[in-house]
Amino acid sequence: MTTKWIESFLEYIRCELTLSTCTVSAYTVDLREWADWATDGNPDRLDPMSVTRSDLRAWVAYLSRTGRSARTIRRKVSALRSFFRYLCRRHGMQSNPAAELQTSRPQRTLPSFVRTRELNAVIDSEIDPEDFEQVRDRLIMTMFYTCGLRCSELIGLRDADINLYSSELKVTGKRNKDRVLPFGSELSEMITHYRALRPSGAGPDGEFFTRRNGKALYRKAVYNLVHGALEGTSASKKSPHVLRHTFATDMLNGGADMDAVRRLLGHSSLATTQIYTHVSLRDLKNNYQLAHPRAKRKGGNYGNQNSSDSL
Repeated sequence: MTTKWIESFLEYIRCELTLSTCTVSAYTVDLREWADWATDGNPDRLDPMSVTRSDLRAWVAYLSRTGRSARTIRRKVSALRSFFRYLCRRHGMQSNPAAELQTSRPQRTLPSFVRTRELNAVIDSEIDPEDFEQVRDRLIMTMFYTCGLRCSELIGLRDADINLYSSELKVTGKRNKDRVLPFGSELSEMITHYRALRPSGAGPDGEFFTRRNGKALYRKAVYNLVHGALEGTSASKKSPHVLRHTFATDMLNGGADMDAVRRLLGHSSLATTQIYTHVSLRDLKNNYQLAHPRAKRKGGNYGNQNSSDSL
């Protein structure tokens, strides 16, 4: 059960701050779990106005003892920080007990991506050009890779968002920020072919991607088709977001300007985009180690190489 305090906060971030559905869902889970813990399973008794920093520290300690990752704990603390900030601004709470709550910084990992050769093999594999689902799924894979979309952005595409004359599509990203993305002739032809096969035109609310019954496509279905398509690749993760990572990595490897990639991805800061340069550098180092004849040498007798080494 969600308390009235938490419910009003969720309504606020959903309607006034227009945070993404994923963020609202995550905050709902995090705050509900905290409320259950703080009230011994009676969240309707929650009195957030009396919560202290020590209470929240005990919550963080509990999460750590139960094996939660540093990243998960930071997210849950972020939810609490936002919740109490809302109470201070809208309901007269005097101070935010989560404002200075300390958590350990999670180890930053490089994003997973698919090797270009492997992904091209997936996208170029043979399909039945008259089978609606096969054509749709191939278009989804291609659109993820060539446009760098988030899963929510792809599902949220409306038929009217795609302009074949200008070869552009409009997507709605985080915080309802729109951006316009260009695409090439290959995708244009695939879109035209998909629309011709789509059983009942656009979805009930104008959705571009639909199921065979004409209803809108949903997130789990997209995840499953991407996971299945990448099953034979060496990618450590097989999700739609991996295709977004691959788009960014291949763009930078191909010489694209970093700020251009930032705008295509919809990042608000270059710092977020810069992680892909580390992926590119790692790939460069791997290629160097594999290709250069002296890359694996570990020193030696300088000046004493035989004639065959010198040639």
